[in-house]
Parts: sequence; C-alpha cells; structure tokens
Amino acid sequence: MEQKKQRLVVATGNMHKLREIADIFTEFEVVSQKEMGFDEDVEETGVTFAENALIKARAASKALNCIALADDSGLCVDALDGAPGVYSARYCGYHGDDQKNRDLLLENMKNVENRAAHFTSAIALVYPNGEEIVVEGHTYGKILDKETGKEGFGYDCLFESDDLKKSFGVATAEEKNKVSHRFRGLQKLREALLKKMRKP
Repeated sequence: MEQKKQRLVVATGNMHKLREIADIFTEFEVVSQKEMGFDEDVEETGVTFAENALIKARAASKALNCIALADDSGLCVDALDGAPGVYSARYCGYHGDDQKNRDLLLENMKNVENRAAHFTSAIALVYPNGEEIVVEGHTYGKILDKETGKEGFGYDCLFESDDLKKSFGVATAEEKNKVSHRFRGLQKLREALLKKMRKP
C-alpha cells in the first residue's frame, strides 16, 4: 500500500507559484491555503523578505495547524541601495501596477551607469510546533534601459539575466524557472527538508 504523502500548505493564491512548488516538492501533497479553508489577507509588515515570508507562513500554520510554506520576493537594484526591495509590488506607491512600477524604476535609473541588480526570494517553512526554516535564493543580472519582451510579469522585461544573457521578458517560462530566485530558494529548502526527514 502506497504511503500517504505529508501535506504541505502554501500561503499563496498564485496557481503558477503553487504548480512550481508542487513540481519540486514531489514527496509532499502540495495544496494552497485557500483549498484548506484559509483565505485571510495577511498584512506584510516586515522590513525584509524573510520577515514577510515568516508572517505569511506563521499565519497559515497557526490557522490550519499544519506545515505551511510562504515566500516573499522582489527586485534589488545596487545603485538604488537595494530598492525597490520589499516594496517591489508597490514601488509606485500602491500595490499591483506593474507598468507604473517599471516606469518609476526606469525614471530612477536614468543616466545611472551601475545597472547591477538581483531578484531575491525568501522562503519560510513553519511547523505547528513553532519550528521554522528560512532560506533565500538569488538570481543576478542588470537593469535594461527599456522594456524588452512580453513574457513573465513584474520587472521581468527590464531584467537581463546573467545566466541566460537575455531579458526575462524574452525568456520562456522553462528557461526562467531553471535560474529563478524562487527555484533556487525552493531547491535549498527541499534539500533541508529531505535532510531533516532522513534523520533518525
């Protein structure tokens, strides 16, 4: 008889993100917090990606009494002292207007020589007993001086990947996922989890 997989609840409503996590964590039954009956909009008050990921994972774990995973990610530009950082989704002053966020970034990067930037993803795993694991993944590149490509979302079309030597805006989802900050963070977390499961 096949052993029942341990359930892993992901604090997200993003189905693309959920599939990406399920593809990596094949040893677990990956479900969204909404599927489990928790759909509260948790306020992200942290000043780092790790703090925000923990806030979301703790809320889901406590509400559902289960192992919960959450991530928080964004773009960090060297010449802007790490901005937009944790405010990546609301860089323009309010949440969710990708175009206005990109326009402001281009404006702030006018005539700036140092274009180096990276995406960071902090991923938190919280157990019902209070145990926590936090890892980070990064992908490096530079900010372009104009939008290039229509693929992806957010700042993808302004970010030229060092790994791919092209904009995330022209990369396929498969190409991007192989080098993305979230993929690298999730791989780190999976290794930590499997190591923990192997312990006697």
